[in-house]
Amino acid sequence: MSLPVLPTTMVGSYPRPAWFTQQLAGKDVLEAFKLAGHAEAFHDATRVVIKDQELAGLDILSDGQMWFDDYHMGIGSFLWYWLERTEGFGNEKLPHPARGKAKGRDVWALDEAGGVAVVGEIKRGPVRMELLYRWAQRHTEKPIKACIGAGPVQLSTLAHFKSGPVKNRYELSRALADVFRAEIGEVVAAGCKHIQLEDLGAWMPHLSGEKDYDWVTDIVDRTMSEIPQGVDRSWHFCMGNAWGNKLEGMTAGGYREIMPHYHNVKIDAYVLDFACREMEDADLLRKIPSDKKAHVGVIDVRTLEIEHPEQVAERVRKVLKHIEAERVTLTTDCGLKQLPRTVAIEKLRALAEGAAIVRRELR
Repeated sequence: MSLPVLPTTMVGSYPRPAWFTQQLAGKDVLEAFKLAGHAEAFHDATRVVIKDQELAGLDILSDGQMWFDDYHMGIGSFLWYWLERTEGFGNEKLPHPARGKAKGRDVWALDEAGGVAVVGEIKRGPVRMELLYRWAQRHTEKPIKACIGAGPVQLSTLAHFKSGPVKNRYELSRALADVFRAEIGEVVAAGCKHIQLEDLGAWMPHLSGEKDYDWVTDIVDRTMSEIPQGVDRSWHFCMGNAWGNKLEGMTAGGYREIMPHYHNVKIDAYVLDFACREMEDADLLRKIPSDKKAHVGVIDVRTLEIEHPEQVAERVRKVLKHIEAERVTLTTDCGLKQLPRTVAIEKLRALAEGAAIVRRELR
């Protein structure tokens, strides 16, 4: 399916329908779905949220991540879905390892996220990314984007190293990258043409030192290395979204400070938050390598206010001062899970209508 100029999409998660209350609670979906009611509700919810995106007018869709539970942080399953289904981790939510160094509301955000014990060798478990993709793609003729994360770097920062062969975050992130790469490979083999890695570990060197920019680049490359040409490989590193709150200490200074360090990473596109800062730093898009594109956030998911289409169009115009339209996909800043569904669909409608305004201007 061909895409228009300035194609529209969203980042990952979407609000659950009010009637979908079942929780996986760490189970393999194939175990949980032995309960007919849970399986039926999940598949109905996935179909409904895909339909919401179609009705809103998006071009590239998400499954809405109905496999996320209603954990702390609003998007806690963004972390825990992987931790619960990858061998080598404990089951308990522990304090975040960096809590003692955090300040202000970041302390609360890290309490929401929590930490996890590493207790053994890191191996693949029943994550089922390929199955989740196939279940979603059957509901639409439009392409489904597989949103993969939280990624290896971010997950490695949650770890308390209790036992087993893995001794530090560098070893853990490499082991996790191998797990992620295998999952991604199966999704691509199933026909997926849009892979979005979600890993805000991009910000870690801002706290741990410049030496770690090479580490982050290596892990992202290791994770995405076997994706063939013809599949769009994007990397989303947002500014944090714990119940709509950014991580202030980690993301101070915005993208301007960190982006130059990732110009050589082996991806096709960066997925970046701009709407929540009214397009601050948009000029840095002028400097990204010519072989890379930008998925630009023009919908602020951290507020309940629904954008006007013309407001979205003006954000897009600001972007196009710095980068060609052919290199831009329009997206939300982050996932929408913690919004009311009625607000979420209207935000997506504004995204699609704002894009249409600018497309007409480009003709």
